[in-house]
Amino acid sequence: MHEARWTRPVLIVLLIAAIALITLDFRDGGASPAHTIGADVFAPVERVAGDVVNPVAGFFRAADSNEGTEISALQQQNDQLRAELAHNQVSAADQAQLSRLLRLGAAHGYRIVAATVIAAGGEYSDTVTINAGSRDGIAPNETVLNGDGLVGTVTAVTSASATVQLATDAASTVGVRTADTGQIGAVSGTGQTMTSQDDLRLTLFSATAVLRQGETLVTFGSVDGSPYVPGVPVGEVITVTSQPGSLTQTALVRPFADFTGLGVVGVVVPQPPAKAAKAGKAGKAGT
Repeated sequence: MHEARWTRPVLIVLLIAAIALITLDFRDGGASPAHTIGADVFAPVERVAGDVVNPVAGFFRAADSNEGTEISALQQQNDQLRAELAHNQVSAADQAQLSRLLRLGAAHGYRIVAATVIAAGGEYSDTVTINAGSRDGIAPNETVLNGDGLVGTVTAVTSASATVQLATDAASTVGVRTADTGQIGAVSGTGQTMTSQDDLRLTLFSATAVLRQGETLVTFGSVDGSPYVPGVPVGEVITVTSQPGSLTQTALVRPFADFTGLGVVGVVVPQPPAKAAKAGKAGKAGT
């Protein structure tokens, strides 16, 4: 308490002296002896204050620097782990899709070239670009599928890539048959699937055909398998839309393939003649 009473008058005297010296120095344009006197009087005080303050300030600067470096390192590790996790998830999904593709190809005797979707879309069409082309044996008008079912058909090819028109495109029409009864018809796209999963429209050619919810559709097949090979799963009837007495039976079909999340796909390419003949013999022996 006694020390605090002594310190306050000293600080007041020093403050008054500082104001007086500043006033004198200002009047003389900085050439007054007051400038030197002020430096001699207050320099020790300034040095003492600096000796006290600088280590504290340095400590906080070092702490801030170390903390910033640590946070940056942790952020980089976090980003790296996130990237690795995403990569592993994509790889697992692609591997599962590829495995189903190979099983589907083997079941039907198809030769399949696997590829990855690298770009999506056009402004007025449902298309994707894949990273395989003519150097991989791919040509226009070949069937594209994935492990779930039909994806579309190849419409254009370069040496290293190909454009695929999806079955959901408004200009797409695919010949199909019902898996149970063999009724023939066609499904067409609605052109609204690049942003959300959409249904296909089915029309059966027989006016007397009986169409039921839950029926499975597969591709009917084109001449020489171009653009569509037979037997590829397409989708399932979810709603019968035709009215009693209609000349044609119509329905909405939910496709098996998820067109909003395409990754690995397969293109059905012609088999070499020897392998094609062997596959044909195997098919006859199985029947």
